[in-house]
Amino acid sequence: MKIAVTTPSGHVGQVVARHLVRAGVRPVLLTPHPKRIPADIRDRAEAIATDLTEPEAVLRATRGLDALYAVVPPTGAEDPLTAYETIGSNLASAVIENHIPRTVFQSSVGAELRHGAGEIDGLATVEQMLDSALGDRQGVVHLRCGFFYTNLLYQLDAIRAGTVPTLWPVDRPMPWVAPRDIADVATAYLLRPDWRGRHVQAVHGPQDLSWAEAMGVVSDVTGRRVEAVRIEDGEMRAALLGAGMSPAAVEAMVGMSIGLREGFEPEQERDVTTTTETSLSAWAHEVLAPLLAPA
Repeated sequence: MKIAVTTPSGHVGQVVARHLVRAGVRPVLLTPHPKRIPADIRDRAEAIATDLTEPEAVLRATRGLDALYAVVPPTGAEDPLTAYETIGSNLASAVIENHIPRTVFQSSVGAELRHGAGEIDGLATVEQMLDSALGDRQGVVHLRCGFFYTNLLYQLDAIRAGTVPTLWPVDRPMPWVAPRDIADVATAYLLRPDWRGRHVQAVHGPQDLSWAEAMGVVSDVTGRRVEAVRIEDGEMRAALLGAGMSPAAVEAMVGMSIGLREGFEPEQERDVTTTTETSLSAWAHEVLAPLLAPA
């Protein structure tokens, strides 16, 4: 079985790659930086230097696949939505021209809105491109994932300071999920050869959490008093612009919160098929606490 993984150094992709190796598969790892793949995995995989924004490179790297794990990585583009269109088009062309039987796409809760959710609109565009690429004997599943625990890694300084800013109402719950749980679901689809057609699989983590509840967990695990504080949209925009982000990138980031924070409910309800195991507490003990421990 020939299975390719894009962004194999990402929080999800690296776990998918290890799962595949343990299952006896020699995965094809598509990355612009093959040397960043851990040596123990690189020795058991085929690493191909691939820029997902280059159509010919994507076509070459995906020939002969049985399944593809597709992720749109950060590109640093001035307009992130344009980058989604470029990479989505390249992935869809590869599905068509190389007759890839199964594609597992890492998407997000909120992509079902199609418009009005900032950068998530880019994921919605890729979903639609992959849907249009399907032939009669091909399949695609869109993993609509909750808010990654690992997003807290971008807030280490704020956590140390005791105040984490958010555009989201601090008492409004939403799905939070560990990347390893997404990898578990993705790998199951990649290794299963008997499905076709279009599917949507939500990955909601073990429970919905508000920002206030999440920071309570972080406080308990780290021994630091941390609270979430809602800030105004304009204040966040000014901070991001001041950090050097382009106006389009700022709107893409801010729009993810603005588009989902009022009245949105995921298309897929929380049930046994969407609920996964790893708690925020378990993840924080393993990953976050060591990073915040005194030197």
